[in-house]
Amino acid sequence: MTRTLDVLPVDPRNPATLLDALEDAIAGQATYLPVPAHDRERTELLRRSQLAGQPISADVALVVATSGSTGTPKGAQLTPANLVASADATHHVLGGSGQWLLAMPAHHIAGIQVLVRSLIAGIDPLCLDVSAGFDVDKFAAAAGELAATGDRSYTSLAPMQLAKAMDTLAGIEALRAFDAVLVGGAATNPQLLRAAEDLRINVVTTYGSSETAGGCVYDGRPIPGAKVRVTGGRIHLGGPMIAAGYRNAPGHEAFAEDGWFATSDGGEISDGRLVVTGRLDAVIDTGGLKLHPEVLERELMLVDGVSHACVVGIPHPRFGQAVVAAYEGSATVSEVMENLDHLPRWQIPKDLRKVDALPLIGPGKVDRRAVAGLFQPVSD
Repeated sequence: MTRTLDVLPVDPRNPATLLDALEDAIAGQATYLPVPAHDRERTELLRRSQLAGQPISADVALVVATSGSTGTPKGAQLTPANLVASADATHHVLGGSGQWLLAMPAHHIAGIQVLVRSLIAGIDPLCLDVSAGFDVDKFAAAAGELAATGDRSYTSLAPMQLAKAMDTLAGIEALRAFDAVLVGGAATNPQLLRAAEDLRINVVTTYGSSETAGGCVYDGRPIPGAKVRVTGGRIHLGGPMIAAGYRNAPGHEAFAEDGWFATSDGGEISDGRLVVTGRLDAVIDTGGLKLHPEVLERELMLVDGVSHACVVGIPHPRFGQAVVAAYEGSATVSEVMENLDHLPRWQIPKDLRKVDALPLIGPGKVDRRAVAGLFQPVSD
């Protein structure tokens, strides 16, 4: 049985208006493609690439687009069972259902799942207006409103939002009020995580994607029902939250094994926990030596005065690619370079640049292509 894939515009000023549509989707009564109402270019791209208005299996509740950082966005086909399994497992891990504060765009899977969890719990969420970005004062006021109820409360943030909130006393107090703060979508600065622990902020790091109905690995361990394995250095995720393939790429090899999704990330299992080493398609090959950019990014973020960093490879006539990096923070370029002296020489950036803000694609996810565009090709 099929139905039509309907476009669902998401207003960043009032994402709570999605709740009725999401409830219909979870009940198997409609299939929606969430799109950002404020971004016409992105909306049109999603309409075309995900075949909006055309027939789709009635088993699909939502088609949630990937960030599209490597080209045309793919559309993960999520069933009601996928969404409910993820929401139920999250509440189980966190110690029970509670009221959620939505503080990120609701057309991305992380924001959608905040609303889905709220529907499953039967507790209305509190939603921030994120049309002008993440406002710490508004976040703190909303957190205080939730804390006043005395019930369990949760929120979900991107690493950059967490860092911004922790820059102010009001933000810190707000974060401490939550029973758990889920943080995912990108690697989190290890210094930030240590600071959060010292400040008694209960941060739970998450790993997952649109293809897995959101995060399915919390603090390195799979949530109930989820499965993790690493084969040939590639992370594979399994369980009831795995999407029913891609809308615009049927038969894609990532879903070749039933109930499993082969990610584009490399990793390893260490002491029973998943350690993500970085995207396999972002590996930099410089003179025959291969570097996961995330490895160097972690080293950069261990430097005092570096809050965020992005490492990319750019063309080099002799080595194939040269390692370059951009970062945010108060540290000077010379201070950062001094703190990288312990690394193998080939891993040290050939060009290091301080920027006011790294370009983003999606909530808290750095646009590596745009970062590469900041640099000129390296000559011999």
